[in-house]
Amino acid sequence: MKINIVLIIGFIFCFSICAAQEQILYKQIDTTKLYMQVYSPKFLDTSKIYPSMVFFFGGGWSSGDKTQFINHAMYFSQRGMICFLVDYRTKNKNNTTPFESLKDAKTAIRFIRKNAAKYRVDTSKIIASGGSSGGQLAAASALIDAYSEKNDDKSISCIPNALVLFNPVIDNGPGGYGYEKIGEAYRFFSPLHNIKKGAPPTIIFLGTIDKHIPVETAEYYKKVMEKVSSRCELRLYDGQGHGFFNHKNFEYFKKTIIETDKFLISLGYLKEEPINTIE
Repeated sequence: MKINIVLIIGFIFCFSICAAQEQILYKQIDTTKLYMQVYSPKFLDTSKIYPSMVFFFGGGWSSGDKTQFINHAMYFSQRGMICFLVDYRTKNKNNTTPFESLKDAKTAIRFIRKNAAKYRVDTSKIIASGGSSGGQLAAASALIDAYSEKNDDKSISCIPNALVLFNPVIDNGPGGYGYEKIGEAYRFFSPLHNIKKGAPPTIIFLGTIDKHIPVETAEYYKKVMEKVSSRCELRLYDGQGHGFFNHKNFEYFKKTIIETDKFLISLGYLKEEPINTIE
């Protein structure tokens, strides 16, 4: 598979005119209002539906901001996708636990499915993505049955059709990331401990010196996924640590964007055509 990629440095202006933006309220808990930022292709054909990507920021369920994946959203909206940058409750902002974060992630995906016609979303091609704890939320939305908001419409699926995970904290058990926050509930929260048949096709990006996710953990995750006949690709990057994929590390931002693009083409979510810019 060949993709002709022309890399242009300093694309902020180009991307800003290629994607239309909209901020929407998707959830309110008491006085807490949660929003998602929507990025759509500039020339949206209202007679068509589009694949979508839902991004969850990292920060250990304690901090972070939905703008972490703004460059990813601008890139993939240019490629013909509807992209959503999702806010969710965190400890520092809302004095909440990782369980509330997961509830919000599931609500967000259900909201997108419920409003698919409004946002021109193809509900058979929803990709959940995220970095670190945001990657955990993306994976958990697909694999974890527990932790849905009581007011959610459970008849609407929160399970994405594919996963794009950037150094995700997929093991929350003893010895894994976040166990001190989750405790014995890891059995019902940790993606690694809840892989099951029918798990969505997944790609994982990881640096080989990540201080939170050992390479062995990602390799074992891939092995278990394949054991239940689910596709799981693992891309390892020598000498890279946690958060290596972020836009500020432009070289690896580009590399992981390109691999994500190829993965989505292989699923039939994107067309194989030249990519004009990477911002």
